[in-house]
Amino acid sequence: MGWETVCSIIGAPLGFACFLYFVWTHKSRKNIVGKTVLITGASSGLGEACAKEFHKAGCRVVLAGRNQSQLDRVKGQLLQLKKPADDREPEIALMDLENLSSLSGQVDNLIQRVGPIHILVNNAGVSSRGQVEDTTVDALIKVMTVNLFGQVAVTKAVLSHMISAGEGSIVGISSIQGKIAIPYRAAYAASKHAFHAFHDSLKAEVAHRDIDVCVVCPSYIQTNLSKNAVTGDGSPYGVEEKDITNGMKPEYVARQILLSVIERRDEVVLGPLHHRLAIVLRTLSPYIYFFIMKHRANSSRKQYLKNN
Repeated sequence: MGWETVCSIIGAPLGFACFLYFVWTHKSRKNIVGKTVLITGASSGLGEACAKEFHKAGCRVVLAGRNQSQLDRVKGQLLQLKKPADDREPEIALMDLENLSSLSGQVDNLIQRVGPIHILVNNAGVSSRGQVEDTTVDALIKVMTVNLFGQVAVTKAVLSHMISAGEGSIVGISSIQGKIAIPYRAAYAASKHAFHAFHDSLKAEVAHRDIDVCVVCPSYIQTNLSKNAVTGDGSPYGVEEKDITNGMKPEYVARQILLSVIERRDEVVLGPLHHRLAIVLRTLSPYIYFFIMKHRANSSRKQYLKNN
């Protein structure tokens, strides 16, 4: 039996199976023009890029963050961009994700001021660097509060209004490290694993309410994430790492986040092939994965010694 014959035999069933899978999983595209989107961590980096993408797509953008001057700067840039529809100006919402008790009331007040939040982008976050043995519990709590509990508090506050409205989209900006953990990132990886799991559970719970939940897992992005990371004692790391410098453009990642809402995706993994393969390897062959991670830890130990 020749190769062409084999292809013809398996090609038709395979093609039909792919077609059935597409039909089964396909969701109608969501029209987001005129919708209000709340973006946490919108004062710089990926959050700023997301604000521009959603603004250009016709959304009313609410910029959330702690730095008033930076939020004003981003708002000014948005006002200079053209958008296809809604002429309502972007809004600013000062929020400190470490102040958990204030977030529910702040979201309620925001909704009273600007109306319903149709799209929530949980983007704010802080990274970490350092050995577990040198990392204080206070530093761990800070990372977990910003990356998990603060986002959960905002999500729960927005979610109740989305449930009442019978629609909504929630995007959790996780990380490749929400799927795999690497040395000297224990606090960050732990927070992103928990962040990812929270959104996965939420996705299943609210599916029947016409509320979409997507988790986006980017690899390294050209932002100040490593510079703004905290070390084991909670002090600033302040180093721009090569992986970050050579990472993806925030504009590209922001575009994929926008599409994840429009196309109602469940999960998006962004990054080079070897990072995606690492996720598969962690599942299929933990022995090989941890052999590689041990080598990585040994080769970079000096870089992440206490207080760097």
